[in-house]
Amino acid sequence: QVQLVESGGGLVQAGGSLRLSCVASGSIFSIAAMGWYRQTPGKQREPVATVTSDKTTDYADSVKGRFTISRDDAKKTLYLRMTSLKPDDTALYYCYARIRGTLMTWDDYWGQGTQVTVSS
Repeated sequence: QVQLVESGGGLVQAGGSLRLSCVASGSIFSIAAMGWYRQTPGKQREPVATVTSDKTTDYADSVKGRFTISRDDAKKTLYLRMTSLKPDDTALYYCYARIRGTLMTWDDYWGQGTQVTVSS
């Protein structure tokens, strides 16, 4: 069974920084796209930043210039560096990955989420 485990969330002041990490483990043959999504109680889950296997990145307009997504394939780890945080960034942040397992089928996987709270 493949698992994604996030870490790095917490409570920060507006203008502060955090780095989120997500480690993939289990029977993994390869990983395609990875990304960070976030969700607040009254909204649907939305993409924050994604990165493909060839390191192409894409960001939501609301975080462009403030967040940086990266991946370390040797460690099977995804990162999100967040700077200049705003109260509107407060949300549950989920790690996503499209993974080919040992059964050689592609499937989507999600972490359990890590809470980011930005105070004003």
